[in-house]
Amino acid sequence: MNVPIKPNRQLMSFRYGDQQIAFERIKRPQATSKVLIKVHPDCRVVVSAPEDADNEMVLSAVKKRSRWIYEKLRDFRKQLEHITPRQYISGESHYYLGKQYLLKVIEAPEQAQGVKLLRGKLEVSVKIKSAEKVKTLLADWYKARAKEIFAKRLDAMLEQALWVTDCPPLRILTMQTQWGSCSPNGLITLNPHLVKAPRECIDYVILHELCHIAEHNHSERFYRLMSKVMPKWEKTKERLDGMASSITS
Repeated sequence: MNVPIKPNRQLMSFRYGDQQIAFERIKRPQATSKVLIKVHPDCRVVVSAPEDADNEMVLSAVKKRSRWIYEKLRDFRKQLEHITPRQYISGESHYYLGKQYLLKVIEAPEQAQGVKLLRGKLEVSVKIKSAEKVKTLLADWYKARAKEIFAKRLDAMLEQALWVTDCPPLRILTMQTQWGSCSPNGLITLNPHLVKAPRECIDYVILHELCHIAEHNHSERFYRLMSKVMPKWEKTKERLDGMASSITS
């Protein structure tokens, strides 16, 4: 089955056991003939393939990894089942730099509203208790921390990225499906949710985007460069992907 959904993208599917598994085929740069398969934490399956590869070849490549795809989907679905919508009330657990902190909401009409990390807790002071207000204050706090920490980690990672001559501009932007991106002119955009992940995961995403300054696609040269500056990046990526549903909700 294949259904065009937008230019350079196709919705296709294959059967594994009694399941029909859908995936999105997207265009991959001609620098490599390999088919790249990604299973995202939200259970989307995305397959990057060269434009000149016919659908039968792509399906064949996907079917060879069918068991792996099925198991990744199963694991991610289990994770999603255990995630309950946040209520932004005292006692909830929230992440910051890979550690979990209990949320404490304090109603204090006379105090300034804001967030403090204090004695192992995230304390949010509000004039009147409101889930939306707590959510907004936390989001602003995470963005402020992200701006500060990402700038420091970018400076540290530039010491390894010898191909980058000037510190690239950095933007903080909430994205639905990406931790980061690098524009053709070198602007690095990072997701503020990333500040909830461990420092090594932040470093991985920053190095990934710095590698794109040298190689603008996911070619074999890109992955060689990535492995040179961060030899165990695959394990770090797996760790980050594994906690994605917990830190983006």
